[in-house]
Amino acid sequence: MQARLRTVTAAAGRAGVRAGMRVAEARALCAEIEVLPWDDAIIARAVMETSALLLEASPQVTPVAGAPGLWWVGASGFETLGGDRQLAYALLRLARRWHPRPRVSVADSCVAARAATWAGASFERAADDRTLVAVVPAGRDARYLASVPLALVPMPDELRDALQALGFRTAGELAALDAEHVERRWGDEGLVPWRLARGDDPRRPGLLRREAVPAVDVELAGAVETMEPVLFLVRAALDRLVRELASRGRAAAAIAITLTLDDGGTGSGRGRDGVEARKSLSALADMPAPAHTVTREVRPARPTARATTLFERCRALLDGWVLTAPVCAVSVSVPATAPLPGEQGDLLDTTWKDAAALEAALARLRAELGPQVVVQPIARDSHRLEERGRWVEADVEGSQPPASGFRPRGKPTADSRQPSLAFRLLTPPEPAEVEVDVETPVALTWRERRLAIAQALGPERLSGDWWRDAYSRDYWRCTTSEGELLLFHDRTAGDAASGWQVQGWYD
Repeated sequence: MQARLRTVTAAAGRAGVRAGMRVAEARALCAEIEVLPWDDAIIARAVMETSALLLEASPQVTPVAGAPGLWWVGASGFETLGGDRQLAYALLRLARRWHPRPRVSVADSCVAARAATWAGASFERAADDRTLVAVVPAGRDARYLASVPLALVPMPDELRDALQALGFRTAGELAALDAEHVERRWGDEGLVPWRLARGDDPRRPGLLRREAVPAVDVELAGAVETMEPVLFLVRAALDRLVRELASRGRAAAAIAITLTLDDGGTGSGRGRDGVEARKSLSALADMPAPAHTVTREVRPARPTARATTLFERCRALLDGWVLTAPVCAVSVSVPATAPLPGEQGDLLDTTWKDAAALEAALARLRAELGPQVVVQPIARDSHRLEERGRWVEADVEGSQPPASGFRPRGKPTADSRQPSLAFRLLTPPEPAEVEVDVETPVALTWRERRLAIAQALGPERLSGDWWRDAYSRDYWRCTTSEGELLLFHDRTAGDAASGWQVQGWYD
């Protein structure tokens, strides 16, 4: 069987070439036509990028399965934002970024929206936006469909040929038939397009109200098995959600990501209005099927209206999310919000720090390097030197400045003239050869270097932990030409000359 054209350019359309034609038929109309191979990967990538682009206008975008170039876009709840026509113009401007002559229509049903993008449209009349936008008044889908060609009602080709052979030319003529007669002659296969011709279209999602939980829903053109496309859509969704929250003076206190997993069923093309930018014909889209969804949530340390900060937290979540099935849809919502922080920074104040910027930087490090890489020291109540502190995962909201000699600029203290030295602990301690005079160390060889000890303060004896690993040590704080070192002699060692180790140094 000879391959058919899946889509055509505007130039080919002007020559009479139509999608669905065989190559030989197209060449008979246009000998110069160039037939390019269909690349599913490139098409899927372009569909995903455009879906993310359309999120700037509506929080719900669904690419129609089997019809690249056609999207259902949620159009409910825009009454206070300019209405349907204003939304249509916004979609038109966005679609023009990747296609010169897109067409947009708004209707109560998907079938009427798709039909409105084609009925009476012309590629030649592209100078005026009004020729590329159609709005079907609410509740008048059936009346509008009554005069559209039968070709604009999705149905199997065999049924369409049978109806045309019987003399049917418009959707209204099909809708005028009695349901019992249609079912008796064509069964359920005939009832589906009969209902569509009457404007009864089940292909629509339960659209969110504007006053409900802020959310963005995007369906993928095809199921994906990696997180890269999901990350791309999540970033676009967060940009939209943050703008919406900021306009209401709110910040996100939590972000919920819901992935719809394809367990073997098929997705459905659903929505309220259609955006079509290429000439493509498709069979009847699949009806809704049960879906398996998984939701996970992230919470920033403090409410924020910064998309970058939220995205880094979401990326860390998705990087550790093991997919049990391919992803066919993504939903991003804000289940918890808080008043937008009103703190403003002073560019001339060097001590002011933006907590949200700090959190974004730490989240980026966690996403790139994994958990337990952003840590902070905490003190512990122990007389054993190596256990007086430990590293814990840094908490931006609850973290405190380390207890050291550091003080912010411009805030001098009484002891700021003598900053305290920081002790660099070696874990584990490193052995050293030590020369002693009676019991006092006078020189040591450590890391292949011999260092003379100018002053040795000690000994300070520490012992204990008999219940775990009993120890008994004499500590010496030694001054050398390279700085101060902390040595200890393990008294449990059998040989008095051995058992010397470097615990750390001061700087």
